[in-house]
Amino acid sequence: MFDKILIANRGEIALRVIRAAREMGIATVAVHSTADSDAMHVRMADESVCIGPAPGSQSYLSVPAIISACEITGAQAIHPGYGFLSENAGFVQIVEDHGITFIGPSAEHIRIMGDKITAKETAKELGIPVVPGSDGGVADLAEARRVGEEIGYPVIIKATAGGGGRGMKVARNAKEMEHAFSTARSEAKAAFGNDEVYIEKYLTTPRHIEIQVFGDGKGNAVHLGERDCSLQRRHQKVFEEAPGPCITPEERARIGKICADAVARINYIGAGTVEFLYENGEFYFIEMNTRLQVEHPVTEGIFGVDLVREQIRVAAGLPMSFTQDDLRINGHAIEVRINAEKLPNFSPCPGRITAYHAPGGLGVRMDSALYTGYSIPPYYDSLIAKLIVQGRDRPEALARLQRALSELIVDGIDTTVPLFHALLQEPDVQSGTYNIHWLERWLAENLAD
Repeated sequence: MFDKILIANRGEIALRVIRAAREMGIATVAVHSTADSDAMHVRMADESVCIGPAPGSQSYLSVPAIISACEITGAQAIHPGYGFLSENAGFVQIVEDHGITFIGPSAEHIRIMGDKITAKETAKELGIPVVPGSDGGVADLAEARRVGEEIGYPVIIKATAGGGGRGMKVARNAKEMEHAFSTARSEAKAAFGNDEVYIEKYLTTPRHIEIQVFGDGKGNAVHLGERDCSLQRRHQKVFEEAPGPCITPEERARIGKICADAVARINYIGAGTVEFLYENGEFYFIEMNTRLQVEHPVTEGIFGVDLVREQIRVAAGLPMSFTQDDLRINGHAIEVRINAEKLPNFSPCPGRITAYHAPGGLGVRMDSALYTGYSIPPYYDSLIAKLIVQGRDRPEALARLQRALSELIVDGIDTTVPLFHALLQEPDVQSGTYNIHWLERWLAENLAD
C-alpha cells in the first residue's frame, strides 16, 4: 500500500480523497494555486504545495508543476479527482514514465474512451448497445445529409473530442442540417481545437442512465447498478439519484452485466461510468467516463461501499474488496449539485461566505469545502457543494432532501438552492416521471427573465 498520495485537484473532491486516504492510514499532499492558499483541502492535507497562479491552466493543469510536487514530497501516487487532468491520457503517461502510480485507468483506456468515435466503436465491439449513427467522423455537409436521411431525423451532431454540451447541435429535419452542422463544427474547433463531428439519432424523450463499473485491471469487474441523471440544464447534471426510478431489476441486471463483462474484457482498472440514453426499454451508449463521477456518493450510499478507497486499493495492486454477489441495493439516494450561481440566469456568483451551516441528521451527507469566511474564487467551476440524502425508499429520500435543504445556510453569495426547493414541489419530480428535456422546459416556463 502507498505511504503517501498527492491529490491533483481542489475543493470538495480533494477533501473526499483526503478523507478516504486518512482512514487507510495514508498521508496526503494537497496542491493549490495562489488563489486557493486558504482552501479547506489545503488545511486538511498532511502537506501542501503551491503549484502556480490562480488560472487553472497555470496551476491545476500544469503537468510539470504536479510532477515536481510529487517528487519534492515523495508522493508515490496521484489521485486526479474529476475534471482538470483526470481524463488526460498524456498526463497519465507522463505520471507512469516518472515511476508514479496513477490512481485510475491506463492511458490507453482513457485515450480510447476520450474520443467519442473510438469509444462508440469499442463499445460496439464489446457488445454494448449504441445509438444508430455515422460510422466515424462526418467530413462534410453532403455526408451529413446522407447520414441524416439514412438514420432518420431528428439527429444530433456532436464533437468527437467534446464534452459538457459544447459542440452539440440538433437538426430536426434536412432543412436545419446545414446550420446545425456548421455551428457544431465551429463550436468544437473553438472549444477543443478539433472540428471533427459525428452524427447520431436524436432520441426525443430519453432518460440519462449511467452504469457504475469497477475493475481490478486483471480481468475482473463488477457493476454497481445505475444512476438516473436526467434532470439536466445545458447537458449539465443538477439532480442525480440511485437506483433509477424507471429501471426494473431485470433491466438493471441485464445492462449491468453487459457493462461489467465489457470492462473486464479490456482489463479496465478502477472506477468508470458507462453512460446511456434510455428510451422505451432500450439502452443506447453515449460515452464512458474513465474517472470518478461527481455523483458517485449516491452509489456509495445504496451499496455501502467507498469507491475512492477501492480506487486506491486496486491501484496499489490489491484485489477488490467485494464481488458482484456481495453488492445489494439498500434504499434510495439522491444528490443535488449546489452551485455559486445567481438565478434565473445561472451567472457565476463568487464571493465571501459570511455564514455556513451544513445540514445533518440520519441519512444526510454534505460534500463541500465551504466554511464561514471562505472566499470562493472566480477562476474555477461554480460547484460548491453536493448534498446527498438517503432513505429506505424514494419518498423518504425526497422528504429528507427537502428537510436537509431547509437546514442548509450559505450566506454572502447566491446559490442554486432555491431551484431545488422549487423542483421538489413539482409532481413530475415527486413521481420521477421526467426525461433529459424536462428541466430545460421547466426553466423556460418558471425562471424566465
